[in-house]
This record gives sequence, C-alpha cells and structure tokens, in this order.
Amino acid sequence: MRIAVNTRLLLKGKLEGIGWYTHQMLERLVRAHPEHEFLFLFDRPYDPSFIFAPNVKPIVAHPQARHAVLFYLWFEWMIPAMLRKYKADLFLSTDGLCSLNAKTPTCLVMHDLAFEHYPEHLKLSHRMYLRRWSPLFAKKATRIVTVSEYSKKDIAARYQIPAERIDVTYNGAHPAYRPLSWEEREQVKSEYSEGQEYFVFAGALHPRKNVVALLQAFVKFKKRHRSPIKLIIVGRMAWKFEELATMREEMPFKNDVVWPGYLGVEKLSGVIGAAYALVYPSLFEGFGIPILEALKCGVPAVVSNTSSMPEVAGNAALLADPNDVDEIAAQMGRIYKDEALRNQLKAAALIQAAKFDWNHSAAQLWDSLMRCYKA
Repeated sequence: MRIAVNTRLLLKGKLEGIGWYTHQMLERLVRAHPEHEFLFLFDRPYDPSFIFAPNVKPIVAHPQARHAVLFYLWFEWMIPAMLRKYKADLFLSTDGLCSLNAKTPTCLVMHDLAFEHYPEHLKLSHRMYLRRWSPLFAKKATRIVTVSEYSKKDIAARYQIPAERIDVTYNGAHPAYRPLSWEEREQVKSEYSEGQEYFVFAGALHPRKNVVALLQAFVKFKKRHRSPIKLIIVGRMAWKFEELATMREEMPFKNDVVWPGYLGVEKLSGVIGAAYALVYPSLFEGFGIPILEALKCGVPAVVSNTSSMPEVAGNAALLADPNDVDEIAAQMGRIYKDEALRNQLKAAALIQAAKFDWNHSAAQLWDSLMRCYKA
C-alpha cells in the first residue's frame, strides 16, 4: 500500500504541537510497517533527519503553504495532483487541513477547534480560511482522528459528524521527560534560576496561552508570599505578543521571571523536570502536551479547568479558571504552601502519565488508517 502524508509541518528546530505529533507518529508508523511505502509531501526543502526509514519517499510540492491563498493552492491543486501522480492509496493529513478535490480516501487529524472558540486570536486570513473550510474538511474526510475525548465531542457537535467516524489517539511525551535526581535538579536550577525553586510555563507565546494572566497571577503570588521562587517562561513569541512584551518590561518582580526562549527537547525536559510546579493557564487546548510532559517528570501542575486540560491532568493537578487571575494565584499559593498536597500531586502525576504513550497512540492511528482504507 502507498500512503501519502502531509508533512509540511516537519520543520527542523520548529517542532511545536502539531509538528511534534506528526514527527512522533510517523517515525513509529514507517518503521513498524516496512511493507508499505510512505510518500512524505513537503512544501519546502526538507531536513534529511525526517526521512525515518528506507520505505519513505520525500516529495517537495510547491508552493509553500503558509497563508490562506497558498493553503488553497497547495491542498486543492497540488495535493490532488501528487496523489494521482504517485497513485496513493491513502492520504493522511495531520494538521487539520485536507483536500476537497482529492479522490483518495483521507484520514484527517483535527487536533482541536480553538479557532472556533477563540477566533480573535488568529490572523484574519487564517481565521476566515479555517472557519470556512474546516467544516467541509470534516465532512469530506473518510475518517477523523483527534487527540482527546473533549475534542471528539466538540468536533462531533459543532460540525455534526457522527461520533463513530471519529477516533481518539492521545498525544505522548518524549522519553527525555522523566523524574530528575536531586543533583540534576540542582544543576538545572543553577543554570536557569540562580539556584532558586521556580514555576514553569512552556508553549508558543500567543494570546490563547494566556501568559499575561500568568504574569499577573505571579505578581499577586509574590506579593502574598514574599517568596524567592521564580517563574520560567519557555517559548517563542508567536503573534499578537505586544501586550505580553510590554508587561515583560513593566511588571513588578520582572527580575524573577526568566525568558530562555525556545528550547529543544533535551534542555526543555530538564527545565520542566526541575520545576517546583508547572503553571499552564491556557484558555483552550485540544490536548496540552506541556501538561503531560510535566506529569512524565513527576512535576505537579496548576492547569485550566477548561476544554481537554482536566482530562489530561487527571488528579495530578490543581484546576483554576483561566479568566480569574486571583484563582490562578491562589492555586499557585496552595501548591507552594502545602507540601503534603504537592507530594500527593507528584505521586499522582506518574500514575496519570502512564496512560499516555506514543507507541500505543501510533498503533491506534494505524488502526484508524486501516479503517479508512477499508471504508
């Protein structure tokens, strides 16, 4: 069988969210199924490290699909042409977008519908494209895969898709995320936080991640507790970050906030693993991979009480309303002051994390592909 895959988000040094999901799933699928050929469809020159096995054939199909007009050209013209040219039996698209013109059976991964719930957080062109085409993609797809039960219900209800056409394959975490020894934790703290304990946030810095509210909550926490604890915010400035950039310069206790920027997995796993707690007050997530990464490290968390985040965190986190800065600060205070509670959450973290595994998820995605093919 010949399986074509949309790999336009496999970008060296920029594997965030969907790109990381694509990497982890495909690396396992192509190695587990050497009897099948995989056509990796890139929209730009690719890094050879993404060609995971001899049964992968890389294809560069222009133009680079990076805004709405080019999305249309790539998915509605170039993708159908490539599927016909190479006689693909299946098309797997892992970024929520597919082709209405393609005749090939399509397995579509829709991670979430954040653009429906918070359209104001997207560029106008992206917002219009996604809200116009995503319902049509969902109806076109032979089968849909998503990453949480919350997202499954959301997609089924909003786009009126039968639930039996939607499969859930959870995200996993890189094996680098693990509990650290005392010595390892001290080394990380020495490098990033002047030896002090710290809260950590990780993710692309844009409005949906709610980092401004996190900074406001941290200021309230510091005023209430007069603690030397710091806050490390890991991630690149993505878009609409002007308010965040202003607050970064003008906020009280700004010297207790560390901004290392984007970190690769080896460094990020250390920063998360050495943290006192993760604080992740995102407004909306289809899954929330940083939550799982913290749990894999045995690090407790404060997370939002919305969308999929309670599902992922289980009983290993304290929940807070992401729109209530006082509540976020109060939960940070609870996890800081109550050592027995923190130890309870740490123990629960490893138990909850064991429910999520890339190998199991890749096997589930393969099952979805086979159901797609047979349909």
